[in-house]
Amino acid sequence: MRYELYYWPTIPGRGEFVRLALEEAGADYVDVGNGSSKEGLGVPAINAWLEDDDVLYLPFAPPFLKAGDQVVSHVANILQFLGPRLGLVAQDDATRLWTHGLQLTLTDFVAEIHDVHHPIGSSLHYREQRAEAHRRAAIFTGERLTRFLRYFEQVLMRNPHGSDYLVGDGLSYVDLSLFHVVRGLEYAFPNAMQRIAPELPQVMALADRVAERPNIAAYLASSRRLPFNENGIFRHYPELDP
Repeated sequence: MRYELYYWPTIPGRGEFVRLALEEAGADYVDVGNGSSKEGLGVPAINAWLEDDDVLYLPFAPPFLKAGDQVVSHVANILQFLGPRLGLVAQDDATRLWTHGLQLTLTDFVAEIHDVHHPIGSSLHYREQRAEAHRRAAIFTGERLTRFLRYFEQVLMRNPHGSDYLVGDGLSYVDLSLFHVVRGLEYAFPNAMQRIAPELPQVMALADRVAERPNIAAYLASSRRLPFNENGIFRHYPELDP
């Protein structure tokens, strides 16, 4: 099956969680937002879908995935859908639900990361809420960052299979997602991450392990991998990372 990923162009953003799963699995997919409008892709294609009055199951916002006639929205929901199809999650219900729960925890974490630089509202520019962002960043780097990452450190340490991954005895989509979060945090908060990294040997090793997987390494070296920048979720403002 050829998948169609709908997400805004030029930023890794939330769409990157889905891209990583598709890339790891070697799946056939189209990154619609980053395609050419001359080929019927790009932002016009995304807007056309969102503004189509005939769409029965209308997504609230990208990312969403088309798989044949099926449309799936929200990162955790998309990955729960793709996991069994791409061999990135175990087949038994208990493990699948545990994996989904970990992905939902990352969803909460990503929301808090975003709200560091936009604590008042997404419609406002960063400079319009800089004072609030500075206060939010101090709490985030001092409390929330460590709480979330230490949780995943514990999950890795308590894996009953004794493997190097979060769930079971092999890679799942949530390992790919944690990799993206760690790399994004290293971009946005390099000083804070350098301070806490010694406390997170399992998490940091997992991120490196994922980056070395053949399909992921090839993807990271390709033009398909979009760089972090100050328009996405993970933004580096030096004053927020003293």
